[in-house]
Amino acid sequence: MLPPERGRPGRPATSNRLVVNSILWVLRTRAPWRDLPECYPAWSGVYARFRRWNQRGIWAAVLREVAQELDDESYMLDSSIVRAHQHAAGARRQLGPQAIGRSRGGPTTKSHAVVDALGYPVRLLLTPGQTHDVTQAPYLLEQVTKADVLADRAYDSRKLVEQLESQGCRVVLPSRRCCKCPRTIDWHLYKERFLVENFFQKIKRFRRIAMRFDKLAAHYLAMVALASILVWLA
Repeated sequence: MLPPERGRPGRPATSNRLVVNSILWVLRTRAPWRDLPECYPAWSGVYARFRRWNQRGIWAAVLREVAQELDDESYMLDSSIVRAHQHAAGARRQLGPQAIGRSRGGPTTKSHAVVDALGYPVRLLLTPGQTHDVTQAPYLLEQVTKADVLADRAYDSRKLVEQLESQGCRVVLPSRRCCKCPRTIDWHLYKERFLVENFFQKIKRFRRIAMRFDKLAAHYLAMVALASILVWLA
């Protein structure tokens, strides 16, 4: 699915396989692009191709392709906060949004994810760290129909429950502790929600995901998508 690159006379283009291996090295080690070892192509060319593929939506398309064999019996959603390194600050506004917010934990970014019944990622989203989880749930779940939807108390919202029920879904969502009339849920099924937490644990093994170094939200989300692709292919 990666587009072929055109070389120049007397200078053939670097193979996509070698470029992908270079990007995976950066994803795994958290090293700056400039620190690519000599056994890989020049960092400027690798970064340029990574950015160009991201602008064309290649990484998102590959994730959709590998996610076609998902188990749609149930879906789970959650979010995870990562600290933004000082190198992630300072991007010019005209280049795109950063999705870096400030809260008690300092500059942070929040990754939202929906996984299928087996814990494989289906949909991803990036927001500033102070964004509440429930505000992103309607968009993340708008294409989910006739399935069980599992989430924690942070997603307790009457509007969200009504949306999911209108889509033919069974909501497995505990009520907030202050609720006077808590809803009845299948607690045995609710235990399966650990799969979405396991997903975040898996992608944070990649050090480029565990702490954010990318200045632009689009580039960090591309790294999260690449790590998600590797979860599917593992």
